[in-house]
This record gives sequence, C-alpha cells and structure tokens, in this order.
Amino acid sequence: MANHLHESIVYSEEFEIINSPAFYDCVVHLICTDGIGHFSYNERHFEMTRNDIAVISRPQLISDIMSDENFRCEFIAAPDKFLHNLLPANNYSIQGRVSLFDNPIIKVSDIDASRFRADLVNIRNRIDNIDHLFYQELMGSLLQTMVYDLFDFHAKTNENILTTDRVGYITKQFFTLIESGRPKTHREVSHYASLLNVTPKYLSDIIKRVTGTSVSTYINNAATTIALAYLKDNTKSVSQIADEMNFSSLSYFSRFCVKHIGVSPMKFRTAGAKE
Repeated sequence: MANHLHESIVYSEEFEIINSPAFYDCVVHLICTDGIGHFSYNERHFEMTRNDIAVISRPQLISDIMSDENFRCEFIAAPDKFLHNLLPANNYSIQGRVSLFDNPIIKVSDIDASRFRADLVNIRNRIDNIDHLFYQELMGSLLQTMVYDLFDFHAKTNENILTTDRVGYITKQFFTLIESGRPKTHREVSHYASLLNVTPKYLSDIIKRVTGTSVSTYINNAATTIALAYLKDNTKSVSQIADEMNFSSLSYFSRFCVKHIGVSPMKFRTAGAKE
C-alpha cells in the first residue's frame, strides 16, 4: 500500500482493476454509468446496471470480473483505516457495513446517482492538491461527504436495517473495549466475549462478518501498538514492560514481539538506538 494519502486514494474508470492488490487495504466505491457488469464477491455473483453503486470493503474477495462492450463506470478507492477514522462508530455505520458485505450493490435514482458522481468528481479534482496545508483534512471532508451520501442512499433502500441492533451493539462495544486500552493486559478472545455476554465463537463470527478481520487480529494489533510505545520510550526495561502488559514470562513477550513486530524487544531497541 502507498505510504502517502494522495497515493492511496485512487480515481479510476477501469472496472477490471477493482480487485487489484493495490486496493486490498481500501474500500472501493463504484458507480455504473452505462452497460452491464458482473463480478463475484465473497463467492456470490452480482450484476451491475446503470445507476447501481457498489461498495466493496474487501476487494481481495472479488473475482470473475466481466462486462459488456457498453459498460462504463467510475470509482474511488480509499484506505479503509482512513475512512474508519472519519466516521463515528454509530449503529448505522456498523449495520450498514454488515449489510453491504452481504450485498454490496445499492440501486439509486438518477438524482442520487448524479449526487454520487459529483462526490467522485470533487474527490478526483482534489487528489493531487498535495500543496494544500490541510490536505488530509480536505480529503477527509470530501470522503466523509461521499460516505454519508452512501449511508443516505443505502438507508432509503434498506429501511429495516436499524431495527436489528444486536450485531451492531456487540460490534460497537467490542471496539470500545479495544480502544480503551484493554489489550494491554487482556489478549484472549474469551475475555472480551465474557464482558459482552456472548460466546467466543459468536463474537468471532460477528466481527469477522462485519469487518472481514478476526477478533484476534484487532486485539493483537492494539497490543502491538501499546508494546511499541513502551519499547520506544526506554524508561522501562523489557522485563518491566512484560510484567506491566501481563505477559506470563519475558520469553512469551519476546515471542509476541517477534511475531507481531518482526524482531525481539532487545533487537528493536538496539536498532532504534543506532538510528
């Protein structure tokens, strides 16, 4: 994935590249403007015709891309993490993501299609405006407008999506626990499942379905961020960090770092000292 935001946000009219590895960390927002297109997503087949919008959160699950000679489209691919940080974890955001993972197609009116295309044009026209002193905020506001328009389109065609709250509630509460720093000392799926009064399997299934990523990945990523902050600080020894993060032994902490950071704690600090 590109290192800079302006390299990570892509505008294109090439339907056949929507599953490019370059977009694996992105969400693709595509509108069909003419013709008929087909693709498989998460092992299900979908067809797009004029004014159909596709919101694809996991482009790596796309295959069998086909279209007729009249097919035309436009799309914006933007980093999932950046988009996630733009929006509050409200119930519609969570439930909408569940629904769109099951069926990524939103059928819209001519008016809404024009509004969405205007959103894409606004983003396309500012992607390369990197000399703007507030470039990240600028692009964030344009992408946020696009996403809220998509929420509006989706809600109008999925009136009952807000009535099934359980999945949304559990997902939101799980991420609240993660963001509170709990992975510093608790890295077992069973711990979070117990706090949410569900089974570990149920929690794992929900989070995987909503986000496409496992519960353990979110827990370990958060714990890794905390460990890195400690290791960069140097005010605590590696042994003290292991104790404070509730690892059963120094060797277990070292194995965790090798797996999730790529090097042992001591090698990480040694490399940092040489820079």
